[in-house]
Amino acid sequence: MLERLYTTEGLEVDRSEDELTFSRFERICERYPQKIALLYLGEAFSYRRLKELIDRFATALHDLGVGPGDRVMLYLPNCPQWLVANFAINKLGAAVVPVSPIYTAFEIEYMLKDAEVETLICLDTNYGYVKEVFPRTPLKRVIVTNLTDLLPLWKRAIGYLFDKIPSGKVKAEEGLYSFKELLKGYPPEPPKVEIDPWSDLAYIMYTGGTTGFPKGVPGNHMGEVSYIRDIMEEVAKGNIKEGEDVVLMVNPLFHIMAKGFTLAFGLNFGNTVVLMPQPQVDAILAAIQRYRVRWMLGVPALYRMILENDRLEFYDLSSLRYCYCGGDVLPAEVFRRWKERYGIPIYQVYGSTEAGHVSYSRLDREPAPTNVGHPLRSRACRVCDPETLEPLPQGEVGELLVTSPYTIKSYWNKPEETARSYVRLDGRIYYRMGDFVRFDPEGQIEFVERTADIIKYKGYRVSASEVEAVLQDHPTVIGACVVGVPDPRVGERIKAIVVLKEDAKGVGAAELINWCRHHLAPYKVPHYIEFRDMLPKSKVGKLLRREIREEERRKQEKRRPSGP
Repeated sequence: MLERLYTTEGLEVDRSEDELTFSRFERICERYPQKIALLYLGEAFSYRRLKELIDRFATALHDLGVGPGDRVMLYLPNCPQWLVANFAINKLGAAVVPVSPIYTAFEIEYMLKDAEVETLICLDTNYGYVKEVFPRTPLKRVIVTNLTDLLPLWKRAIGYLFDKIPSGKVKAEEGLYSFKELLKGYPPEPPKVEIDPWSDLAYIMYTGGTTGFPKGVPGNHMGEVSYIRDIMEEVAKGNIKEGEDVVLMVNPLFHIMAKGFTLAFGLNFGNTVVLMPQPQVDAILAAIQRYRVRWMLGVPALYRMILENDRLEFYDLSSLRYCYCGGDVLPAEVFRRWKERYGIPIYQVYGSTEAGHVSYSRLDREPAPTNVGHPLRSRACRVCDPETLEPLPQGEVGELLVTSPYTIKSYWNKPEETARSYVRLDGRIYYRMGDFVRFDPEGQIEFVERTADIIKYKGYRVSASEVEAVLQDHPTVIGACVVGVPDPRVGERIKAIVVLKEDAKGVGAAELINWCRHHLAPYKVPHYIEFRDMLPKSKVGKLLRREIREEERRKQEKRRPSGP
């Protein structure tokens, strides 16, 4: 059994349950129509109500022209509209293109063009960005909503009265629609669409690229269903209370980790998901106490923020039983403090946009902070020499490669990026995770180090190449190297080493940071900029980020106080 955990031997396709992403959810809606599916800003949404909203919105989208093979962008934060739109889009045979609501016009323009998106759903506060790029993209229609659109009138009135609801000004224009009005204007009677769970896309998610441009990762329905089914059967089974449990979701749904966790532990078991629009610690703690949350997902920075909250002692978190962490390396100190304070461990989830959810800590044993769990049965893993791609013996450190017969093994319209990240070994195509790991004697993946190209800031994956490309677009910059500087509070800070043109005058760090703010989402903007005359490169001209990272590590060691 252990051998199968770190080789491809024995991995077979289970075609006994070919399924669509939303199929099990709809069965749950029929089984638990009166149970609460979502709690959002104090408002409860039953499974029956949620399904009706989905069907109404699917009917509306169909009438607007959305159909099989189309791509629809979700430019939204966590809110019921996100889930309603996600399922409605898939029911029509279309693919969801979820993106961060804090992306700039520059970023969404590229993705709209790349994925050939004709329909976009956004908050009214983001409509200004969309309007700016509309004429330069394939967009035909935009659907606008507000965070409180699905709340009762009296709650919205109080929110506006006390200026608690952010809203944007949106004027009526051709091709512009209201999410709320569409729900009112259409019956819950969407057309029946034939969808192939293996060949039809469920989503295209974007992740950082090594060439400076984000890469679209296409996902079919079975790729998503396979790991969700694994989580439910291998991790949740025997620990979950179907139809009774409460799951807290504060991680953004546009990220594959949060979406999969929400379905696997929450909606696909008929449980209640407490959906948080923003990661505000006091609101999170209050929600755990009020709703008796048993399951939660967070990033290391969130667990640290909770532990360091000045009012932590005023909240009762005794209902928590299963706390999962992903998106970044879990510091041993945070792991230890959490266990000491609450008597329960932090379990881990590990994966990527390309491979889906790869491994989970099992709940029948005590986790270790460096282990990211056992691979799920639909994911086969290899630890290889990064240069030769030869498999390494158990216990040796190498690059992790992952494959699954359920997933699509290419990027969207990026053949060069595909060739760089996917390799064929023994007749199967593997994705190169870029992380360096080893397998322990029990077959668990022990994380050692990540690739130099990816920086983890507050759980976000930031592509160093993407930030470098934006900096190098500045008229005075001829070279840039971006690295992550370890920071126990947020994972890594983003530092840029920049080389300016000889005739550049008066250009400082403030101007370059401001340039980045106009072209990148806030979490991608460098925190520090250092100017140099040259950057370290290999004999073939390849940027040596590892040398810069090693320099930063040595600097930090010198700054640390010596002695006990």
